[in-house]
Amino acid sequence: MGGRGGDPQTGPLLEKLPESSCSSSEPEQHPVKRTGTVWTASAHIITAVVGSGVLSLAWSVAQLGWVGGPAAIVFFAGVTVVQSSLLAECYVSRGDPERGGLIRNKSYMNAVRFYLGEKRQMFSGFFLSISLFGSGVVYTLTTATSMRAIHEANRYGREGQGAPLSTAAAGGSDVYYMLLFGLAQAVLSQIPDFHNMAWLSVFAAVMSFFYSFVGFGLGAAKVIENGVIKGGIGGIPLVSPVQKVWRVAQSLGDIAFAYPYTLVLLEIEDTLRSPPAESKTMKKASRASIAVTTFFYLGCGCFGYAAFGDGTPGNLLTGFGEPYWLIDLANLCVVLHLLGGYQLYSQPAFAVVERRFGVEAWVVEVELPLLGWRRRVNVFRLCFRTAYVAAVTAVAVWYPYFNQVVGLIGAFTFWPLDIHFPVQMYLAQNKVAPWTTRWLAIQAFSATCLLVAAFASVGSAVGVFGPNRT
Repeated sequence: MGGRGGDPQTGPLLEKLPESSCSSSEPEQHPVKRTGTVWTASAHIITAVVGSGVLSLAWSVAQLGWVGGPAAIVFFAGVTVVQSSLLAECYVSRGDPERGGLIRNKSYMNAVRFYLGEKRQMFSGFFLSISLFGSGVVYTLTTATSMRAIHEANRYGREGQGAPLSTAAAGGSDVYYMLLFGLAQAVLSQIPDFHNMAWLSVFAAVMSFFYSFVGFGLGAAKVIENGVIKGGIGGIPLVSPVQKVWRVAQSLGDIAFAYPYTLVLLEIEDTLRSPPAESKTMKKASRASIAVTTFFYLGCGCFGYAAFGDGTPGNLLTGFGEPYWLIDLANLCVVLHLLGGYQLYSQPAFAVVERRFGVEAWVVEVELPLLGWRRRVNVFRLCFRTAYVAAVTAVAVWYPYFNQVVGLIGAFTFWPLDIHFPVQMYLAQNKVAPWTTRWLAIQAFSATCLLVAAFASVGSAVGVFGPNRT
């Protein structure tokens, strides 16, 4: 999953979530030395975008076919370039009559509050909460799939390809692995500031790049081995035209989930030196990194579809049988990456609730004399974080439809977080007059994205909640 679609590995995702007592949208009293360049910004963006979302792209291309699949990936790449350019302009505000000086908006949520007000910030916070919670569900589903794939690959390695599937694999149930992952997250969530540990971002980036490159390479190797490019112009044929429409919608949601990095863009821009203007450097970095990412996404998606055709799996890594050791290692990297990545999404959500309820008032002394153990335990933190992880795990168990859930989360939050608020902030920052050519062009861009997101949201919702889940 990247930004959101990938993974926010550039630092704590939204450490600067709404706070009533402070804001990073203030003139700086003590200038900070910023040394970032177009190269460092590009590296941050690529790291933020490339993530577990790449594993579902082959399935998405398979639903859309050889024309629609690549076209959809390029379309969302173009949308990401445009919206990132609009948002990059909102980092600096000059000549504010009330505050004076140069105002730096160092995070997404504070930019929304600065340009659009607290009510809009609360509205964006609603979608942000869904995105954070939904990403936890997606991570749980992805990890369970990879854990089962490791187990099955080991069995095939010992017993050969003819070995019967295990009970879990035969029944398609990953509940056991979801519960194991949820238990691990319940423990990790109790570690204070786990998501701020310096090594976590580097570790997550290395893991995500490794398994992504493995998927890319194995897909290309299998196409060469097959000696033929599988697939068709219209994608995987389905019995019902309506079912095909919903599958197309779900695949669009999956691609939408894989691209945007809106939530960390301003934090990346805040690292850049000037001159030149930070927005110019950020735009250049965005174009370069999205071009690289798009090439990589097209490779994973198209090679995966070309290798498996109508049998393209929802998670690319689960489609390969050999070499066992490399597939095991790639799936292990997925598990290790998402163990930490889950906390990058969850810890900011914890912080918001715990600030609101005054968590420090719930600290008690716990003593176990027989073990010689005595610790201060925060009861609220223990209960709330455990309940949150349990809720995420329960939703994953209840709706274990990887591609459909990815599509629903990606599509539902895509327009408000990645399009609507950046567009409105840009219009406010640049004081664009209504009904001018520029205003009409930007509103047309937003309306087009809204229609695509609505279509993808409905189709993904049918896939998750419908009686005949597709």
